[in-house]
Amino acid sequence: MLIAQLTDPHIKGPGRLLCRRVDTASLLAGAVAAVNALSTPPDVVLLTGDLVDAGRPEEYGLLREILQPLKAPVLPVPGNHDERGALAASFPDVPFLPRGGAFVQYAVEDWPVRLIGLDTTVPGAVGGAMCAERLAWLDATLSEQPERPTVLFLHHPPFRTGIGHMDSFGFEGMDAFAAVVRRHPQVERALCGHMHRPIQRRWAGTLASTAPSTAHQVALDLSAGGPACFIMEPPGFQLHLWHEDTGLVSHTASIGPWDGPHPF
Repeated sequence: MLIAQLTDPHIKGPGRLLCRRVDTASLLAGAVAAVNALSTPPDVVLLTGDLVDAGRPEEYGLLREILQPLKAPVLPVPGNHDERGALAASFPDVPFLPRGGAFVQYAVEDWPVRLIGLDTTVPGAVGGAMCAERLAWLDATLSEQPERPTVLFLHHPPFRTGIGHMDSFGFEGMDAFAAVVRRHPQVERALCGHMHRPIQRRWAGTLASTAPSTAHQVALDLSAGGPACFIMEPPGFQLHLWHEDTGLVSHTASIGPWDGPHPF
């Protein structure tokens, strides 16, 4: 099973640039083309939040237009820039999505690895949360199939990364979340977005990781009190390859008109 992960495209309205500089729509279109060009097509594409920039219907309309050429099915979860109701309404072809403004949490059983999407958003806040209701749902859902390899996908990483201005927004319920996951050793990975960088950490008896944005990246500054800045490093995405004998093996791909490949 091959999972592609696209995250943080931050789509604006048609013809609009992010921060008057970043053409997020064109960059996401490049990511879609790169995924479609893979020699091994993915079985599914996970969209780990901040799909649009302001949660507006016209942004989701443009998002769906850009994603339409993808050959693999997509599974979205919201980020802090998303609006739950508008996101769910814009993906009517994803039957798993809860409707009516409910937490966007769901399990998908269609592939060898079970996929569980989590909603870590707090309306009006930048930071994430896993409240008692969301954690109870996750605990019960994981308990249904304790022997089946499972991947969680969510927006906010449940750990501090060392990038101070991003960590400062916090993650409410982080310790309780880790305690739930630790009780379920079938969790192979927690795949996250939000950080606009590839970052990994051993967490709750498994591995949690973030993927680069398909658009701009957060500047890599690990100094205390570093400024909030973005940088136009190459956009990227991740691929997560599952085999029974190896578990989940992850790769980070940069998107661009690179020279090659050339034979050795």
